[in-house]
Amino acid sequence: MALQTGRSCQDDCNAAKKSRKKNRGRLFFNSLVNKALQRYWRISRGLTLGAQGLVLGEDRSILLVRHTYRSGWHFPGGGVERHETTEQALARELKEETGIILTGPVDLFGLYANFRVFPSDHIALYVVRHWEQPHSPRPNHEIAEQAFFGRDGLPPDLSAGTHRRILEVLDGEPRGGMW
Repeated sequence: MALQTGRSCQDDCNAAKKSRKKNRGRLFFNSLVNKALQRYWRISRGLTLGAQGLVLGEDRSILLVRHTYRSGWHFPGGGVERHETTEQALARELKEETGIILTGPVDLFGLYANFRVFPSDHIALYVVRHWEQPHSPRPNHEIAEQAFFGRDGLPPDLSAGTHRRILEVLDGEPRGGMW
């Protein structure tokens, strides 16, 4: 059967090649644009994530730390590193800051926004009931001191976010979304 359009088979093959080249060019361009947009989104919509632990003693006392770089008493914890889960970050930070080693599962209590610190900062709060403390690290460049406090003896300069979380966890107060 002859081509009715007056075009040869060679013409059709060349047109198909040009079309494939054009599509590859579009795909490459779109890929570059997407990569550029993803980088922009990472910068403009960057998210930071931390993990903190409300460590409970057998007598329901609460472990708190006082940092050298900010005022008040806080739960131990810190930032989640690349390729690390929040539970791994919690275990690492507890050991580094307080000498606490997890001996059982931890309970994720909530995820909170902490926009006062950074526009996209979030904190995962865990309740820690199964632990041991073979040693207590000396004060260092990050942690000035650590101590267990009873509910009736909480320090007067307890951070507001830490105080709210204690009320939520131990007293059943309604959970808030902001740290």
